[in-house]
Amino acid sequence: MTPALLAIACLLIVTLGYAGVCAASPFGDCRRCRGMGHALKTDRKGRMKRGKDCRRCHATGKRIRTGRWLYNRWARIYRAGTDAPGGSR
Repeated sequence: MTPALLAIACLLIVTLGYAGVCAASPFGDCRRCRGMGHALKTDRKGRMKRGKDCRRCHATGKRIRTGRWLYNRWARIYRAGTDAPGGSR
């Protein structure tokens, strides 16, 4: 197997695997708060306590994956372009 063919096969496997992950689980953990929905702070005694809500995920702890976001955008544009004017066929 040539190196170019091997590289193409590896890229194809990675791409299909990521597409499968996006289809099965479209939401992943927020990168900023690591899925907790808020920051952790320490008080003056060194104990952990809840901080402010995460502004990126709006305290849900979840974010939409990039592949799923691209698919949703593509599907929205496709539906808008194929619908008949007036909304009925």
